Amino acid sequence: MLTIFPKLMKELLKPLPKNDYPALSTFTFVSCWIGFALDKSIVSMRDLSARLKMQGINVNTSTFSKASKIRETEPFEKIINKLNKSLVNKKGKEAAQALFPIDSTIISLTSKLLWTKGWHQVKLFCGINSITTEVGGIVINFGQGHDSKEGKKTIEEIPVNGVGVMDRGFSSNERIRKLLEKKDKHFVLRVKNDMKLEMLENGQSKLGAEKREVEVRIVEFCDLESKSEFRIATDLPLEGEEGVSNEEIAEMYRQRWQIELLWKFLKMHLKLDRLITKNERGIRIQIYSCIIAYLILQLIDIEEVFGKSLLDKLRYLQSFMCQHISYVHWFRKIVYSI
Repeated sequence: MLTIFPKLMKELLKPLPKNDYPALSTFTFVSCWIGFALDKSIVSMRDLSARLKMQGINVNTSTFSKASKIRETEPFEKIINKLNKSLVNKKGKEAAQALFPIDSTIISLTSKLLWTKGWHQVKLFCGINSITTEVGGIVINFGQGHDSKEGKKTIEEIPVNGVGVMDRGFSSNERIRKLLEKKDKHFVLRVKNDMKLEMLENGQSKLGAEKREVEVRIVEFCDLESKSEFRIATDLPLEGEEGVSNEEIAEMYRQRWQIELLWKFLKMHLKLDRLITKNERGIRIQIYSCIIAYLILQLIDIEEVFGKSLLDKLRYLQSFMCQHISYVHWFRKIVYSI
């Protein structure tokens, strides 16, 4: 039986106002969005609205759509912060050295209303802590923003004593120069193979043209299977008590794949690639709801006989949700016993 999930949802949802709006309270609004992300049996808000109406909760799709357009995202952001803090308490300390893979993923926009604004895609930037699995540095950018420019805030969220792991899209000499100035944070950053590189006698390298050159440690390795060459810039030392070998740097960069697994799970199982609103704020809310659902799954535990993966947990929750008609009904029962 689940024990952590009801307690967790009560802590997250009980502070939300129950009667602040006559047609759709903040409690019900947030419950609907989190329920939509978690519920594998519904594919649209019309599905959820119909199920709720049939069982005594009147949520009109038009009202829900308008609310998604005008309501603030603050309640969702606060829930994400609470969940991240809970993950730190459960899985590790903020001060412990962790890898922090950073990247962005593209979500296509199909609404002509958004196309008229010149938006054909939305980019989600974030990083994931390898120890706590908390998701940090969340940035949502509409349009064609480049990783190197729009990912600045995400990079700033590298945890203290942590190692930010980034691909070529975040690479620039100016970025490396600024990262080198931060003594309490570290980086492993792939640079472009066509950048000018000059080896120095001290083991460092000069990277870039004369006016923009920066001195940094460069680690080179090859992937024989894909026949690809990798150049990795890092501030981690090679020698001394805290020395990190070239092989360890290469392994750190390989761990960047963890952020790709996050995108895959959000899109395949939590409906990140199935946007159901046609306005900027509603899309932001849906993205936050997907991340909330992911963090909830990271926090809860189920009996080993039912599996250990996030997908196992999602399926396990689904089986219990079916006993309560919908997640919204279940949340109401958990928080208010109705």
